[in-house]
Amino acid sequence: MRKLTLIATALALTGCLALSACNNQGDNGQQQTQQVQQLTKPADPNDSKAWGAYLGQIVQKNMQGMTASQPYAFLVPAGNDDASNDSRDRQLSNVQDDVARGVLPGNLLAFGGSNSGKTGDFVVDAFKGAKPGSFKGVIVLVIGDQADEQRVEQALQPTGATIRYVTM
Repeated sequence: MRKLTLIATALALTGCLALSACNNQGDNGQQQTQQVQQLTKPADPNDSKAWGAYLGQIVQKNMQGMTASQPYAFLVPAGNDDASNDSRDRQLSNVQDDVARGVLPGNLLAFGGSNSGKTGDFVVDAFKGAKPGSFKGVIVLVIGDQADEQRVEQALQPTGATIRYVTM
C-alpha cells in the first residue's frame, strides 16, 4: 500500500504542478500571472515525465465526487522490454491485492498510460478478482482510446464502481 501511495502521490503532485498557476516578476517589476498551460498528448510513448503530467491533468479534471484526500493514480508502463514488463507485473500484483481487499467509498483510482491497449489489459486483469458490488462508491477513472472503452467498462461494471472513461 505504501508503494501505491507513493506512486499516487507522485502522479498527483505532477498533475498539481502542471495545473497550478504561478506568479513571476516581470522586467518592469510588475507581477504577471502565467496562464495554466493545457498539456497535449505526448508524442514519445517512453517519456514518463510528460505522460505523468498529461495524465495528472486529466485526473485533476475528473476528481468530482471524490471525498478521499488524494486519488490513487497508476501510470501503466507501455514498453515491451523486460524492465517495463517487470514494472507492470509488480504494479499489477499490488493493484490486484488492493482490489481483493477492497477500496473504501469516496476514493478514486485512476489508470492511464501511453499504450491504451496495455492500460485496458491492465485494468481488466486487475479487476478479475473483484467481488460483485465491492467497489460501490469508488470512482474508477480510465484514460485510453475509444477502442478499449467497452471491454474496460464490461470488466468494471460488476464491481459497482462509478466508471469514468476519458478518451485521449
